[in-house]
Amino acid sequence: MENNLVGGDVFFILMGAILVFAMHAGFAFLEVGTVRRKNQVNAMVKILSDFGISTLAYFFVGYSVAYGVDFMSSAATISGSAGDETYGPQGLSLIKFFFLLTFAAAIPAIISGGIAERAKFGPQLLASAAIVGLVYPVFEGMIWNGNFGFQAWLEASFGAPFHDFAGSVVVHAVGGWLAFSAVILLGARLGRYGPKGRPFPPSSIPWLALGSWLLCIGWFGFNVVSAQSLEGVSGLVAVNSLMAMVGGLLAALWFGKGDPGFVHNGALAGLVAVCAGSDVMHPAGALATGATAGVLFVYAFIFCQETLKIDDVLGVWPLHGLAGAWGGVACGIFGQAAFGGLGGVSLASQLIGTLVGCGFAALCGAIIYGLLKRTMGIRLSEEEERQGADLSIHKVAANPEVGFGG
Repeated sequence: MENNLVGGDVFFILMGAILVFAMHAGFAFLEVGTVRRKNQVNAMVKILSDFGISTLAYFFVGYSVAYGVDFMSSAATISGSAGDETYGPQGLSLIKFFFLLTFAAAIPAIISGGIAERAKFGPQLLASAAIVGLVYPVFEGMIWNGNFGFQAWLEASFGAPFHDFAGSVVVHAVGGWLAFSAVILLGARLGRYGPKGRPFPPSSIPWLALGSWLLCIGWFGFNVVSAQSLEGVSGLVAVNSLMAMVGGLLAALWFGKGDPGFVHNGALAGLVAVCAGSDVMHPAGALATGATAGVLFVYAFIFCQETLKIDDVLGVWPLHGLAGAWGGVACGIFGQAAFGGLGGVSLASQLIGTLVGCGFAALCGAIIYGLLKRTMGIRLSEEEERQGADLSIHKVAANPEVGFGG
């Protein structure tokens, strides 16, 4: 019976890992549909290559930094066959690594959307390795493994630790604020601002929409399987995710005046925001959380692009950085029993944890991309940018017979 239970957990987490892995196709197609045609190949190659780099960085360094477990022992040991209590039976620790890797690899995928169309390829891969191997696991371990005593301090001071069930802050806000620093250091695309500047419309609404759909579908693995066991799984998480998604897309539909980019990203904003409290909120609270995130994304995107003149191509700072931060705070509000939630959360802890996560990510992003900018350079030349990253970096267009005059 015990073996059946462990085997069930292994299979359950595997299905979650596959669903979140599929979300990376969503990141890719969302970027492909948003960037100009001359940068579509680069978007696809970046997301897949970043996943490969992330896998190595997290396997050999990051997972150990976060959880104190490495996989340098024999296959018998790490699969649990040798009876070592450090590793779960039937490869349970390995499958948890796979699942949590898909979260870690989402960080470079988030950043990719912000720096699209003008970033060098090699330096970005190096940045991904540093982020997934060191930066992200430090905060991940601090929140999800109790490292450095931060959670214990919050609980002793405010009655509850920082609650982030599926990563509104640990994954999304951290990714969004890392991207914010990268975008600032990179600068705007040629022709985006200035006397003759103009916005660049999406190259393909259908590809953008496909990316959003893939992300929405995979997100139910992202949130529900964060329980990491069949015993802990809850239908509340699934319904809260659904309600937040619907709240985000309908709010963005209304306040974005039917713009398809806002609608499809509004759904994602709702899902970003509900991650933290999806296991403790009432569905009505999740709906309010998602709707607020949808409105926040619309107005923050416009403010970022037009007022601050920050050329965040996919709006990843509003979508992940700000909606993720809102999700961390919203958990401390709608997770309270007074608002129909299950309780056990502290608004003070949520505020502090959110501020620490966002500040840590912005600082680390400034350090990593600042060092790369001073040493290797992080931006394509003007000639390469005008030609497009596809031909400049990969020597092929999205439609080769057209790109090469065939």
